[in-house]
Amino acid sequence: MDYRRLGSSGLKVPALSFGAGTFGGKGPLFSAWGATDEAEARRLIDICLEAGVNLFDTADVYSDGASEVILGAAVKGRRDKAILSTKISLPIGDGPNDAGSSRARLVNGVEDALKRLGTDYIDLMQLHAFDAGTPIEEVLSTLDMLVRSGKLRYVGVSNFAGWQLMKSLAAADLYGYPRYVANQVYYSLAGRDYEWELMPLGLDQGVGALVWSPLGWGRLTGRIRRGQPWPESSRLHDTADFGPPVDDEKLYDIVEVLDALAEETGKTVPQIAINWLLQRPTVSSVIIGARNEEQLRQNLGAIGWALSTEQVSRLDAVSATTAPYPYFPYYRQAGFARINPPPI
Repeated sequence: MDYRRLGSSGLKVPALSFGAGTFGGKGPLFSAWGATDEAEARRLIDICLEAGVNLFDTADVYSDGASEVILGAAVKGRRDKAILSTKISLPIGDGPNDAGSSRARLVNGVEDALKRLGTDYIDLMQLHAFDAGTPIEEVLSTLDMLVRSGKLRYVGVSNFAGWQLMKSLAAADLYGYPRYVANQVYYSLAGRDYEWELMPLGLDQGVGALVWSPLGWGRLTGRIRRGQPWPESSRLHDTADFGPPVDDEKLYDIVEVLDALAEETGKTVPQIAINWLLQRPTVSSVIIGARNEEQLRQNLGAIGWALSTEQVSRLDAVSATTAPYPYFPYYRQAGFARINPPPI
């Protein structure tokens, strides 16, 4: 396994990490993702640890907390071998303090997550979304308190806009609070918006990307192709509306190139899609998910080899999209790119 620093921190994480969103299976979204129980979770984590994958990511909203419970039980007795990552901020109830990143929400949320995970510290805690109603100074001072208490070791964010992340980092520097070292982002061949602002920010500020949904919300599995209906077993029937939009024609063009590269390399379509991500700037770890051992072992096959420069260029070309203003000049006009080149 290849290990990389998480942003500018001293923490080393595996190039591939495991997402526990399939653990629990509660609710309309997460039941469609999977319903892994404790016994199966322990087996999947066995396989991960054997392969060097020791970062496990979850969230308090995944199956109403059941994902954290099952993950905690599955790593019991080997907690020291695991890096546990969870997320807080999205609504967990209808109460006035059941959502967001207020001091009350974060303190209670961390305590609850510790209990569900069965541990006394969380390696990486990420804000699941920006809370526009809570002062950034309140958020950061609370995280500082939780880090100093030993309950959190590193902090990060997910689904932040560039200005939200940069404003938070500036405030952290001003007051001496812990800086966000991780940004959990949607990034795939079918969705490259991350590159326009968040990637340059990550390079400049030392924030590492943890990539969620590297297979384009299940569209780059090799089972979705032009002129064919979605397979009956595809989770897209139940989850497509929850995920990021994807242009169908662009998707089919990408899949056709992936198919060609699969023939050339002897690798699977998902392995190629993940391997492409592993070569992108700022990517610290790609989060893979699996409902069973077969899927997990296939995804683990994305590591230990590399696409050629020519193969990467073909994927770059077919997946490229026109960036919106003010980003497109840097990709299309030489004068802009000369003084402020894009990161890739």
